[in-house]
Amino acid sequence: MDSVHNTVGGTKAPLVDTHAHLDFSQFDEDRDQVIERAANEGITRIVMVGFDIDSSRQAVALTDGNANLWACVGTHPHQASRVTPEGLGSLRELITHHKVVAIGEIGLDYYRDRSPRDVQREILRQQLELAVESGKPVVIHDRAAHKDVMRIVRSWAQAVRASNNGLQPPLGVVHCFSGDQTMAEELFELGFLISVAGPVTFPKARGLQELVGRLPLERLLVETDCPFLSPHPHRGKRNEPANVKLVAQKIAEIKQMSLQEVSRVTTENARRVFRLE
Repeated sequence: MDSVHNTVGGTKAPLVDTHAHLDFSQFDEDRDQVIERAANEGITRIVMVGFDIDSSRQAVALTDGNANLWACVGTHPHQASRVTPEGLGSLRELITHHKVVAIGEIGLDYYRDRSPRDVQREILRQQLELAVESGKPVVIHDRAAHKDVMRIVRSWAQAVRASNNGLQPPLGVVHCFSGDQTMAEELFELGFLISVAGPVTFPKARGLQELVGRLPLERLLVETDCPFLSPHPHRGKRNEPANVKLVAQKIAEIKQMSLQEVSRVTTENARRVFRLE
């Protein structure tokens, strides 16, 4: 079946892993080989996403000398209580690097609650303002916080649109999307895309699979969130960018289309939202 192949005339259809943490220690022993395996599977670009100031710096550093790597810089909600004015100043500096394509990952996490919720909300707002200052899109983390994420993002996106400040849609992506169809459709209207990760491949993820089947491919991205969320049949093992092809294959199966088409459209989506060359 076409849905299990991604080659045309011997050339692999390109894919973009739009959310990876290659700076994490899990890759210290074989990072170069991981990047090479991804390239061999047709993953032409990997977008590495910052977790805090240090990981953002490391992500930017890893892009040097590698045309396939890009970086986002930002502070995850787990780290919100540690953010200082000096740290925000460091982000402002990092944003100017030519391989930085977005602010992220930023957002709210009410599942772990590792930072007070009011602090998470304030740091999210401050980093959204950094996006406006820099003209960069955002990568949103949302776990068990749909209502507050939408309230803050809605207000921000409407203000961006009204101000005509130069930041144009797509405004960003909600990664590893876990909301419902109503939430997804409002995000699309606000100028966001959503990203699908390894859980869509899990045999029991019927709800997510049905949702992906109903959503337009033109608004979807694929990601690994590596080293986390390994897709089936690698669940429980370290994830890596090469596995993003398994996510794309599952989407192709759900939508009854070729992997070539899923790869083409999601790659174009990634190019648009991250303004990739």
